[in-house]
Amino acid sequence: MTADGVRGAATVHTRAMNVIVLGAGIIGISTAWHLAACGHTVTVVERQSGAAMETSFANAGQISVSYCEPWANREAPLKALQWMLSKEAPLLFRPQNPLGPGWRQYAWGLQFLAQCNDRAFGRNVQQLVALGAYSHAALRELVAATGIKYQRLERGIAHYFTDSHAFDNATQSASLMARYGVDRKVVSRDELLRIEPSLAHFGPRIVGGTFTASDESGDACAFTQALAARCAARGVQFLYCHSVERIHLAGAAVQSLAVRPVANGAQTETTARQTLRADHVVVACGSFSAPLLRGVGVDLPIYPGKGYSATFQILKPDAAPMVSTIDDAKKIAITRLGDQIRVAGTIEVGGYDLTLTSPLARARCQMLARRVEEVWPGMCDTRNEEQGGHPHFWAGLRPATPTNIPYIGQTKVRGLWVNAGHGTLGWTHGAGSGKALAELMDGRQPNMAFATYQG
Repeated sequence: MTADGVRGAATVHTRAMNVIVLGAGIIGISTAWHLAACGHTVTVVERQSGAAMETSFANAGQISVSYCEPWANREAPLKALQWMLSKEAPLLFRPQNPLGPGWRQYAWGLQFLAQCNDRAFGRNVQQLVALGAYSHAALRELVAATGIKYQRLERGIAHYFTDSHAFDNATQSASLMARYGVDRKVVSRDELLRIEPSLAHFGPRIVGGTFTASDESGDACAFTQALAARCAARGVQFLYCHSVERIHLAGAAVQSLAVRPVANGAQTETTARQTLRADHVVVACGSFSAPLLRGVGVDLPIYPGKGYSATFQILKPDAAPMVSTIDDAKKIAITRLGDQIRVAGTIEVGGYDLTLTSPLARARCQMLARRVEEVWPGMCDTRNEEQGGHPHFWAGLRPATPTNIPYIGQTKVRGLWVNAGHGTLGWTHGAGSGKALAELMDGRQPNMAFATYQG
């Protein structure tokens, strides 16, 4: 997508290339799959012991083309200020020390503020929806070709409102999406309850909603791991439990990578460094793409946004939702994944922190459990461990750009490509981002309704 220092391919590659992909999340694995399909030799380097072990592990599960909206809008600055004192805030800025590495948070924040206007919002929505539609088509093609099973539900996404003012604004949002070909319907409370009857208990508090039948849901981790297995069967090599120390250049071109084995996700001084050579390198390391790229002079404003999820065992299958939903008041998504319920949301902009034990983290996790119990009482086991329950709380770092538009293309370093910055839409944009980059690397322009790849 549009980015300074990231540009489209200038020449068509007629020979097979040796490509190293850094990162085995949904973005990296999708990229590896499509590159292998083009006949290239592909190696994936990943510091974890398997695919989808970080940001792709336990996300909300929604393929939400209808909600391809940036965080930045004209109301975001005031809301962010109001939310700064709330541990349960949907978007929470945790100021870092500006005298250290934390200054990058402030630089990112200023660029974010520059996007908080109607003109930028409309422009960003247009590109995000275009990539979303392209990616949804790519996902369907991939599933048809591979037969991957991942708790897929093609039931649409419903968005319920408990505040009349917020619901009034839903009509404007639906009209904007309709302009770009997304049929997000505004529905009454009664219509919403017919679409998802399990909301009946909470129904008296609902004032209305929206519904997009074309959206769907599924387990991103299961999909990514299954696709990784098919990549391996196709000849893609995997170097798990290896971290990248540095990208080495020869002049203005990528030359090699220095990687080192890791144990439990951490390097040790006793492990031997290894040099890998390739024609091209793709950086798809999520939030960790930015510091790695800065080592070769490519400075992209990708900053981590910490998101939380909770996964609960369903106790009453008949009372559980079959339609993936969005709770507008809490800004969380609720998705059924087989015999489990995934509740996910919130954005915490505060550096590379993944702890779940701090008072703030615990409060945000407890909010997820409390809200699902309010909406669907007794439907799933939301008890904590002290009460005999077995909840699975998780946090991941969403790699966000100020526009929420990812960087997909070649950097100013010849042979060095990037596929990162997808924010909360990595699962929605995953299949298409991998396909788009593979096409760019082959010198072809992705067939997208609206998107440019020139830097």
